[in-house]
Amino acid sequence: MSGPRPVVLSGPSGAGKSTLLKRLMKDHEGVFGFSVSHTTRNPRPGEEDGKDYHFTTREAMQEGIDNGEFIENAEFSGNMYGTSKAAVEDVRAKNLICILDVDIQGVKRIKETDLDPIYISIQPPSMEILEKRLRDRQTETEESLQKRLEAARIDMELSKEPGVFDIVIINDDLEKAYKELKEILNEVCKPWNSGFYRFVFNAQVAVFYYFSPHRKSRRSRRLNEPKSITHLLCCF
Repeated sequence: MSGPRPVVLSGPSGAGKSTLLKRLMKDHEGVFGFSVSHTTRNPRPGEEDGKDYHFTTREAMQEGIDNGEFIENAEFSGNMYGTSKAAVEDVRAKNLICILDVDIQGVKRIKETDLDPIYISIQPPSMEILEKRLRDRQTETEESLQKRLEAARIDMELSKEPGVFDIVIINDDLEKAYKELKEILNEVCKPWNSGFYRFVFNAQVAVFYYFSPHRKSRRSRRLNEPKSITHLLCCF
């Protein structure tokens, strides 16, 4: 089933991506939906299972990957991360624009699929500022910090390559970066926000439901279902 075009947000840890994303979700509730990723790492202080991440075991996540349940997955610093197909479909089924938060490895893997999202990279102004942000968190060992910095160097270089991202935002000022992100999303999502495109999508939902082979028995359907597709469309 088709739906609004997803948005992939990527960038190194410490670039401010999560801060921008949380603010966007808060300010535009009912427009965007966050695809909650899976990870095998332990929750950080304040993180909630099912909201920030689906925290799981390596065995369970590997089984899901082997069964083809993930759009993308990667391993970093001994922990697995990934986006499940179900997480994306859950958002799109709610008639929301799905936002995926993935690293550069995830971006490469998604480009091999037919998801066709809009790719946006959030980058820090410099490696020096990024390192300061990461150290100020005080959540990393020196070893894991150096791994993140090395991954950030690669990420920053790849973000400059033509065709990897549609848009690159340099987060040197949070308010400025947030304004730029909103303007970009407002422009790319404008067709979907129009009444016509929403009507077409809702019509598809209605037809899919009405002709679903899994609908109820004929008797219960007569009692409980709308009398016609036109009646059903009026519910949107």
